[in-house]
Amino acid sequence: MFSLKNKTAVITGGGSGIGKAIAVLFAQQGASVFIIDMDDKAASDTLIEINDKENFNEETDGLAFHYHGDVSNQQQIVEIFKSIGRVDILVNNAGIAHIGKADTTSEADFHKVMNVNVKGVYNCLFAAIPLMKANGGGVILNTASVAASVGITDRFAYSTSKGAIFAMTLSVARDYLHDNIRCNSISPARIHTPFVDGFIAKNYPDNQEEIFDKLSKSQPIGRMGKPEEVAVLALYLCSDEAGFVTGTDYPIDGGFITINN
Repeated sequence: MFSLKNKTAVITGGGSGIGKAIAVLFAQQGASVFIIDMDDKAASDTLIEINDKENFNEETDGLAFHYHGDVSNQQQIVEIFKSIGRVDILVNNAGIAHIGKADTTSEADFHKVMNVNVKGVYNCLFAAIPLMKANGGGVILNTASVAASVGITDRFAYSTSKGAIFAMTLSVARDYLHDNIRCNSISPARIHTPFVDGFIAKNYPDNQEEIFDKLSKSQPIGRMGKPEEVAVLALYLCSDEAGFVTGTDYPIDGGFITINN
């Protein structure tokens, strides 16, 4: 079950965090994984982990490749997808965060968040969907957030962008039903990634353990999620076993949305 053998998966932001966990798992399930990421070092490390000859099983595992790409640059993204050629699975995972309210978010910061989190997803959809249609179908998975459903303090631009991702998911799912293209989204709560550790170290250098504990307990389940837990959900939604699932958002949030609504 959940085999991705002979499938090609493109994962944006696949060099670290949730994207890396998805890339590693998809390769273990047999997919050829193409990572699009601006962080060449992180992407290279992920490729080394996936393509490690000592642990690589030629019968079951897929290889991984990296393209240096800025998802906000449509021309660049279109060229990358043309180079890849066949796309069975697209995971729109690349994104950036921002802290600020409506009256404390600068126009430049708002544009930056929208360019990456919203336009970046649009650009990948624009490039990938024609390839999927020509190939007889495909699967798209967008990374939204609990911020699309629940008000989170000081996350105005970020929440706006993730709300757009959810709406885009519904639109794409409906528009391409007859092209055999499924589209869903996942909405993680706080997941323990290097980004979280860096955020805490930068903003709370004197009380990192206290802040980590506080952020962990903001999930009703009492801890942050693991990237690998998100990857398992992504695997199901992108597998043939989820062939009857489209146009749906899946929270993976330790009870955050339900208990905070």
